[in-house]
Order: sequence, then C-alpha cells, then structure tokens
Amino acid sequence: MLITGETGTGKELLAHAIHRMSGRSERPLVAFSCTNLPDTLIDDELFGHEKGAFTGALTMRRGRIETADQSTLFLDEIGDLGIGLQPKLLRVLQERTIERLGSSNLLSVNIRVICATHRNLAEMVRQGMFREDLYYRLNVVQMHLPALRERRDDIPLLAQHFLENSAVQFKRKARRFSQSALHALEEYSWPGNVRELQNAVQRAVVLSEGQTIELWQLPGALRTTCDVPLLSRSYEEEVREFKRRLVLRTLRECGWRKAKSARALGIARGYLHRLINQLEIQEIKEAAPIAAPVQLPPSTRIM
Repeated sequence: MLITGETGTGKELLAHAIHRMSGRSERPLVAFSCTNLPDTLIDDELFGHEKGAFTGALTMRRGRIETADQSTLFLDEIGDLGIGLQPKLLRVLQERTIERLGSSNLLSVNIRVICATHRNLAEMVRQGMFREDLYYRLNVVQMHLPALRERRDDIPLLAQHFLENSAVQFKRKARRFSQSALHALEEYSWPGNVRELQNAVQRAVVLSEGQTIELWQLPGALRTTCDVPLLSRSYEEEVREFKRRLVLRTLRECGWRKAKSARALGIARGYLHRLINQLEIQEIKEAAPIAAPVQLPPSTRIM
C-alpha cells in the first residue's frame, strides 16, 4: 500500500489505523523513516547484521523487516530511499526473504508493507530517481491524503479533538473556541497541515485560563493573516473580551491582590470577585509581583 500526501497530513496515523483494523493487529506495527539517513545506516536498520559483520558489530541485531514478521512494516518517506537500496527492498517484496548483513542465510518473512511519501514517485521514475519495478510493487493500493486547506470542513472537528486531548494532557479548563478563534482556524492556509493545527491548538490550550480559547491565544501567523469579519462577534462578546483583558492585566500588575486591583479599577472588591468568576479568570501567582500602583484613566474604568 502506498499513502501519498503533503507533510503533516497524517499518513502515519492512517497507517496505524489500517494496522489496527487488520488481522495483524495483535503484533505491533514496525515503523521506519528513510529521511536524511545514509544508505549504510538504512541497510543495517532494515536488514540487521550478524555478529562481526563490521567493526563494532559485537552482537547479532535483527532489522526492522525481520522484527515486523507476521505484522506490518511502515516505511515513511520511501521516496528518499537511495537508488542503491531499492533493489534489496524489491527483492524482499518479491521473494519475502531477507539476508542479514554478514550472513548468506535466507530468512523468510511474512509482512505487510505500507509506504508513505510526500514526493511524486511517478515523476521520480521518469527522472530515473526511483526504480519503476519497485514503484509498481509498492503502488498496489494507493491512498491520497489531501492537504488540510483542501478539506476545511474537517478543521473544526480536528481542532476540537486536539483541544479536548490537550486540555486533559495539560490539565486546563479549555472546552471550546470563540467564534473569532474558530474563524481564524478555518481561514488559515495551514502549510504544515494537521500537524501544524495540532501544535497551534496545544499552544492555545497551554495559554488558556478559562473554558474558551480566544483569538489572541492562537499563534501570530493565524492572527495576522486572517481577516476576521467585523460582525464575527456580538457586542456582548466584544465587551466581555475587553473586560477580561483589562481585569487580567490589572490583577497581574497588582500581584493578584484583589483589594489593590479593585482600587486601581475603581470598582468594589465584591464586584471584582464576581467579574473574576464570570470572566473565568484563573489566578496565576507571579514570581515577582509589581509593587507600583496601577493608575487607569477614567475612560477605562468598568461601569
């Protein structure tokens, strides 16, 4: 099976899903990436070696192919496999046998091979960079994963999934995205695809203090390149966000001392406590609170 698609689209996740749904799922999937490794190292990783096969080979070592016997072998970025190693892999697919480095004994293996690449193997075949016979052996079943920008309807579902997982992982209260934050996620081009989306959501969850992920908590690239409509949020939502930022900034500048913060804001201490609860502000103790009083102009006082 050959899985194609841009980097970060989830090719390895698909390979793991295929393995879990197969009759080989009782044994673990064996994965190996062919990216940016010398041929000698890839040869040893895939086929293993006998004791004494080369200097430093003090013991026998089983390769990834032998380890994947009765299971699934996932070869990521197969397009980066050197032209010198391609005949050896082709022989494995045709004969279902391998030889460890330094041995002449043939070992039979029963494996299912799933390969993935972000490169155009057909074009590489035309350029003489990839063996045609190996390409046809690998390309029995092909599955293409489109880029995230080509399936924008999946963005809210994926983002919510990553939010829920990250909230559990980092022990945060985040449960949802604000309308403006969700709009930014949907409009961004995502050159890094699903992997970039996952990292962006994780960052936002780490920065979150309440149950809602706001636009300002997303990476700068999403905020600067996304044209958020003026009517994306209601008047009440805009006022709530302004209040939250003002109260949070004042609390931090006052070292999280409620009485001092209330005086700086020009409001009663009881009202400040209600605002903290309503705006879902979580107290974070600062290492060195600022001792200077905070004076806000009358125009910024909360009525």
